[in-house]
Amino acid sequence: MNNIVGLKELRQNLEQYVRLVEQGKSLIVLRRSKPLFRISPIEEEEWEEVVDFTKIRRGGVSIKELLSRL
Repeated sequence: MNNIVGLKELRQNLEQYVRLVEQGKSLIVLRRSKPLFRISPIEEEEWEEVVDFTKIRRGGVSIKELLSRL
């Protein structure tokens, strides 16, 4: 099911629409009665963990340190 929402309405009530997306609903955002973009939940299968830098060091690894080791 697609919900249609205006851009101004989305900005003013963002948290409400975030909850809808978290529930699995998609939104089509309009600007001046024309479709602008779609917001939809991401598919969990699309994301795969490559590396978790917090396992190397608590708080992660700085980008500077990471790039110096490449």
